Amino acid sequence: MYLIGYDIGSSSVKASAVHAETGACIASAFYPKTEAEIIAHKPGWAEQDPESWWTYLKQCTQEILAEVPADEVGAIGISYQMHGLVCVDKDQKPLRHSIIWCDSRAVPYGQEAFEALGSDYCLTHYLNAPGNFTAAKLAWVKQNEPALFERIYKVMLPGDYIGMRLTEEICTTVSGLSEGIAWDFKENQPAHALLRHFGFPEELLPEIRPTFGEQGRVCASAAQELGLKVGIPVTYRAGDQPNNALSLGVLNPGEIASTAGTSGVVYGVNDKVSYDPLSRVNIFAHVNHEVSKPRLGVLLCINGTGILNSWIRKNMAPVGTKYAEMDKLVQEIPIGAEGISVLPFGNGAERLLQNAEVGCSIHGLNFNVHNRSHLLRAAQEGVVFSFKYGIEIMEKMGLDVKKIHAGKANMFHSPVFRETLASITGATVELFDTDGSVGAARGAGIGVGCYSTMQDAFTGLSRLAVIEPDVKHLEAYQEAYQRWKNILKDNS
Repeated sequence: MYLIGYDIGSSSVKASAVHAETGACIASAFYPKTEAEIIAHKPGWAEQDPESWWTYLKQCTQEILAEVPADEVGAIGISYQMHGLVCVDKDQKPLRHSIIWCDSRAVPYGQEAFEALGSDYCLTHYLNAPGNFTAAKLAWVKQNEPALFERIYKVMLPGDYIGMRLTEEICTTVSGLSEGIAWDFKENQPAHALLRHFGFPEELLPEIRPTFGEQGRVCASAAQELGLKVGIPVTYRAGDQPNNALSLGVLNPGEIASTAGTSGVVYGVNDKVSYDPLSRVNIFAHVNHEVSKPRLGVLLCINGTGILNSWIRKNMAPVGTKYAEMDKLVQEIPIGAEGISVLPFGNGAERLLQNAEVGCSIHGLNFNVHNRSHLLRAAQEGVVFSFKYGIEIMEKMGLDVKKIHAGKANMFHSPVFRETLASITGATVELFDTDGSVGAARGAGIGVGCYSTMQDAFTGLSRLAVIEPDVKHLEAYQEAYQRWKNILKDNS
């Protein structure tokens, strides 16, 4: 039997087919081959046409079915870009483009609700400020497009929309509602007070189904469009960051999943229902969350991560320099970059810093000592130190960080980056060969009952490297981090 996983991103849609018994990825495809269009009618806006996701999904499916027999596909899983808003009418047709995760127009609506309901209430019930999440985006629609709002039958997340197109059933998950700030953790039910405050009928929310388990079956029209057989169960869905954690086998307290692309994410699993009083991190229900056995995903996002590495390559390295060549130069410089520190926050306001725009800055530069390689190392260390700074917030919330799992991609290709991360956090860093669509396929296998335990779903997961903390040079790492932290304090 084969399992298909779809990953609905804002840049592309990816599909993978995984052999259920061996765990091997047999085929993968993504569309479009250039980045998908993001529509921005005004500064700060970001929208996509939900129909385009379906078009890309069809193209992916056709490509992987050239290598996998369609009649042997046994289950489907969905991963998706978080926090987006899709509004459909009674005929299941989108009423407008989706307002996606990076659209900032709803910030004032979330802030108004936070102040009206009270910070203590929001943080104890929702574990987050309403912020710029899905509920606040819907409040913008209600205020600015009232005639359209009256026509809404259901609101959903991007993954819920794809699930609907596959099955003609409209449903969501507790994890999904929590990422939209529409779930009350204290009452274990939808966020009634927030819905009342915004004036949303509760009927707008989809039916809640388990994250793992049947969420509908492929309908006749979808089967015909995709080339799949009718009746394949859709048995898993999750937002991209919880799903990334799943794809890396991060399910238990103390484990962390991390990415370091354009922006960076540290996603830790906590078994305590807690929150950060300053709301510098977000908390959502993880894929395996239960009321009796809490599993909460604590999400830290750093905007200025790989984009800093990219900026340096474009503007400071010789033309044509590859990242691998930069990584070799970094290794020639000692820990702490001989006194240089870089604050990597040059990609907009950082939630980690309570939405302050600190900017990127270089400190300690000596024209007689330092060269380009010193700056390259200080930049990579600066990104790692921002991760460490966020992990300290997580630790105050009760996380005991022992392992960091990541795909061997982007900045995790750099030996210095991953060795610094392991050493300064004291955690073992493990690198794996996987991605979101493969994780969604494994999730589908769990949901359809292929495996006796969740851990069995990861028997085919290929671990590429294990990096232990460098105890011998711990003092040097700590000295560099403390210097960086003092500079951050002076510049915040």
